[in-house]
Amino acid sequence: MAIIKERKKELIETFKTHEKDTGSPEVQVALLTERINYLTEHLKKHKKDFNSRRGLLQMVNKRRRLLDYLKKADFDRYKNLIDRLKLRK
Repeated sequence: MAIIKERKKELIETFKTHEKDTGSPEVQVALLTERINYLTEHLKKHKKDFNSRRGLLQMVNKRRRLLDYLKKADFDRYKNLIDRLKLRK
């Protein structure tokens, strides 16, 4: 299931860096985190859903790459994002 439009707009408004921002690393990581959390709950109920598990792993890897990029490019933005999303690291 995709993220509901209202929730997606809310996440974009919360994490955007400028007025028309929809693709900055912060927004992408926030959207991926929302989808990862949803899929994690889904897989707790449906343990044998291996296709969704593969998609989850791909999303986790993509989020990791975006976070690595942000860490290398601007450590302060990275640290702020990690704190706001309550991610371990």
